[in-house]
Amino acid sequence: MVNAKFFIGALIASTASAFAPAPSSRTFTPLKAALVDSTGNNIAVKNLLEQVESTKLLSKLAQAGLLSKAQKSGVTLTKLEPLLKLAASNQDILILIEAAGPEALPLLPKIVEIAPGALPLLGAAIQISPLALQAGALASIAAAAAGVFLIPDDTAIQVAAQTLLVGGLGVAVPAASIIGAGVLSKIKS
Repeated sequence: MVNAKFFIGALIASTASAFAPAPSSRTFTPLKAALVDSTGNNIAVKNLLEQVESTKLLSKLAQAGLLSKAQKSGVTLTKLEPLLKLAASNQDILILIEAAGPEALPLLPKIVEIAPGALPLLGAAIQISPLALQAGALASIAAAAAGVFLIPDDTAIQVAAQTLLVGGLGVAVPAASIIGAGVLSKIKS
């Protein structure tokens, strides 16, 4: 009788493996070396710094008064130093930053292009208290719950609207608010 159980088990296992995906052969691509000029400077970084200079981003940063607003709200460079030390002591963070470097480098020119318009928003955001951000997270969750409760489930469009509300107001906004509150409270303390 024991042999029949093993036979049935083997039969079930062999039929189940027929539905498993076939293993794919992995191909490894070597890392691409960064393009450098004759003096060894990374061309992408050089172009980024030239764009920062041509857009006068640092002058706009000074004109927006972002550093003085940060200092008034309690954020100083000496308070950022422990965060930098923490990042430097954690090898995993440095490995992730280094690994993301080649993929993140093409995004930096777009960030430099958007930055002058975002400076007033950053100046206002740095003055928000962490408690206000946490209250905003709770209000956002309540708004998502109200949307799910008030929007009927009659059509696919209404269900999609509920899903978007929960995804945006119930997850993304609270997560960003709570993370922002945590960062601001860590920086300001």
